[in-house]
Amino acid sequence: MLYLLGVVAFALGILISVSLHEAGHMLVAKRFGMKVTRYFVGFGPTVFSFRRGETEYGLKAIPLGGFCKIVGMTPQDDDVDPADESRVMWRYPVWKRTAVMAAGSVAHFTLAIVTLWFAAIFMGLPNPDYPTNTAEIRSEPARIELAPCVVRESAARACQPGDPASPAARANLRDGDVITTIGTIPVANWGQMLDAVRATKPGPVQVTYLRDGSPQTAQVDLAEVQRPPQDQADGPVGPVSALGVGLGTPPTITYSPIGAFGATADFTGEMAVNTVKALQRIPQKVPALWAAITGEERDVDTPISVVGASRLGGEAVQHGLWEVFVLLFISLNFFIGVFNLLPLLPMDGGHIAIAWFERVRSWLFARLGKPDPGRVDYFKLMPVTYALILIGGAFTLLTITADVVNPITLIQR
Repeated sequence: MLYLLGVVAFALGILISVSLHEAGHMLVAKRFGMKVTRYFVGFGPTVFSFRRGETEYGLKAIPLGGFCKIVGMTPQDDDVDPADESRVMWRYPVWKRTAVMAAGSVAHFTLAIVTLWFAAIFMGLPNPDYPTNTAEIRSEPARIELAPCVVRESAARACQPGDPASPAARANLRDGDVITTIGTIPVANWGQMLDAVRATKPGPVQVTYLRDGSPQTAQVDLAEVQRPPQDQADGPVGPVSALGVGLGTPPTITYSPIGAFGATADFTGEMAVNTVKALQRIPQKVPALWAAITGEERDVDTPISVVGASRLGGEAVQHGLWEVFVLLFISLNFFIGVFNLLPLLPMDGGHIAIAWFERVRSWLFARLGKPDPGRVDYFKLMPVTYALILIGGAFTLLTITADVVNPITLIQR
């Protein structure tokens, strides 16, 4: 039930963000005096609609996006009423047309950044200093965070009634203590601490640690648990000792309302870099998507569709990982915003690129004393546009298929 709720909530969030995208186009166009005749959420048959002024607003039956109709986006539009000729979009200055076409992506960026700011305050953002691989984890200081319990069996799960308390907690160790010795084994980092605990038999052992820089000792009764070897997650399970602690470096950090501005800016910059890298990797990930469809293991670095994102959102809610749900929503909005600005038709960036190409070409011809060549003929660009639509449609179908038959999951099974 929670999974389904998460899927629906994420899909609804995407629909709202796409609706805001189209609202951005509409509001800026109206502000400049362009005529907007229709604004609809969804596609297909109309569920209901109403008119306010010169614009019809409504909801359509297929909730997979939305659209707004701005009169005369190109000189080739043939449905312009003669009375509206002075208000067609293509007659406006290039900077106004750019603002209108960029407004959709700006809506996505605004939604992502505002959500990110609130997340930084109330939920926390990923700690940029948190280790990302085993080598980095092992080299971290042996600063501990007390575990709520000890799970004796090897399967990872949440604490349940009857699970024993953390041995470290029972010995009055605290979050932030830094382990320096386990028995007679000196400890310099997290990896050495893990090795020392496993090298010690279950039962009482003297542990030396630093608290606020002051050395202290405690007698800790190490628990016996079933675990595979540290370097072999799929290796044979056997009895080892456990201290009942986790890495004390927090995976997330919360900020004050003022501090959240800087954190939001830093995270946004990181998203921008990662988004550009992800776009560059898309062509080389197509074979991996096809391999996932044909039965091979799904590469977690392959692109996902709205279907895949919604499934991940549902899984996040199912497991109580609301921070994953929110960050996924933020990242997806930022990606959509960047993707729509690519200088390719039919994306908004394609219309922006053509508008500025016309402006630069007119300037050059004026400097050369030649007559203005006029507007770009969109009909001549239709073969390229159709080709890009076909490629985009095929890629979308490929990602949706992979997300249905071999989805990426948060919890590996």
